[in-house]
Amino acid sequence: MQAKPLDLLIIKPGSQKILYGDLSRTLSALEPPLWAALLAAFVRDAGFSVKIIDMEIGPDSLLPILREESPRLAAIAVSGTNPSASTMNMIGARAVLGSIRRSNASIATILMGLHPSALPERTLKEEPVDMVCQGEGFHTLTDILSGRANKGIKGLWYRDGDRIKSSPMAELADPDKLPSPAFDLLPMPSYRAHNWHSWTNKSERQPYGVIYTSLGCPYNCSFCCINALFGVHKIRQRSPDLVIEDIACLVDNYGVKNIKIIDEMFAFKEAHVDKLCDLIVERGYDLNIWAYARVDTLTKGMVGKMKSSGINWLALGFESGSKKVRDGVTKGRFGNKEVLASVRMIRDAGIGIIGNFIFGLPNDDIDTMNETLEMAKELNCEYTNFYVCMAYPGSRLYGETDPAYLPESWEGYSQFGYETKPLPTKCLRPEEVLAFRDRAFIDFYGSRRYQDMMAARFGTKVQGEIKNMLEYKLARRLLSV
Repeated sequence: MQAKPLDLLIIKPGSQKILYGDLSRTLSALEPPLWAALLAAFVRDAGFSVKIIDMEIGPDSLLPILREESPRLAAIAVSGTNPSASTMNMIGARAVLGSIRRSNASIATILMGLHPSALPERTLKEEPVDMVCQGEGFHTLTDILSGRANKGIKGLWYRDGDRIKSSPMAELADPDKLPSPAFDLLPMPSYRAHNWHSWTNKSERQPYGVIYTSLGCPYNCSFCCINALFGVHKIRQRSPDLVIEDIACLVDNYGVKNIKIIDEMFAFKEAHVDKLCDLIVERGYDLNIWAYARVDTLTKGMVGKMKSSGINWLALGFESGSKKVRDGVTKGRFGNKEVLASVRMIRDAGIGIIGNFIFGLPNDDIDTMNETLEMAKELNCEYTNFYVCMAYPGSRLYGETDPAYLPESWEGYSQFGYETKPLPTKCLRPEEVLAFRDRAFIDFYGSRRYQDMMAARFGTKVQGEIKNMLEYKLARRLLSV
């Protein structure tokens, strides 16, 4: 008897080597694709067979599954876990679609995730794909697999002859009604944490897991595109009693200690954070966690609870050293005094800080970018990310930007790639912004104050890692002429 065809193959595209260059070999993380695992679990609970391929880990497994199991539907999940992680992965998504078409053109294909949700019509027109999902995709996938007519499926964009048709986005899922992620369908031993994350775990980067405690974000920063996947600016929190079971799965089944909380806004409601932290302490887990926070939502009590539960790192978006520049992108109501106070509070609790800064925001000039660099030096965070401003599809900034100033290819949206192309500001050309960013990175990480702080806190081995990191030279097309 011939085996029943696989109902759904979910594919996480792989393009890390192209987008990160040499950084992909050792410094960057290899993160389990949480959205793929969530979608797979939901579809499986609905009674359909499903598999996941992560092209970053197992690219050679795609063609055998296409040939041997002939899935009814192949879903390419172009979802990252931060604003800059989806659009640039369209490079890998296009390559996957080409492989499917060459191997078995009868397999139906659908693109889903943040970028396709932001540009559904354009995606359907430009890519060799049969359908596009706008929105989270849980009900859209099960409706397709159930055989419903396209016109009755919410969140679906499809072709009807020469016309493109669509339906309204599906209702948002209730996080408390979603099953736990299907980690069992992923090659969990292969994932690794960021190099800096492991500094509080004896530099042991594997195994590595991700969880979520909420979906969406209530804020409206003009450079952020995360809510294109949801269609609204709101936060939906998952019960801590369910989250702790997700953590238990990672700890008990895969021996995970390093965990990332992917929420865009973890430190939002103190009661939610406190309850989860208490549950982690009650279980006696020895974890090394990092999460996102905001200057204007943290409290001393919240930070203390976080540290007691193993949250050793908090990432904060300071963005700019100029309040005028921050106000121009609707980034919080805090000033530099509040920034300094929050950093002091986090440090006093013994938590490391990942400081995120953006050069080239719309109101930036050389003076304000220097203010940003000086703030980074003053804060002297244990790890600092320097980004350049881009108008990501789905962000308010994207709709406000003249298309002539956007990157010519999706690869141009990578922060660390050869084709990286920032936006110009009112005063600066893209190449000036990019050159400033790359110099700022060397200036900050090469400073004696930072290096001495790292040696004192983490030891000379980590200090040596920092020095090695400075040896990587990013190749930039804009700066090569």
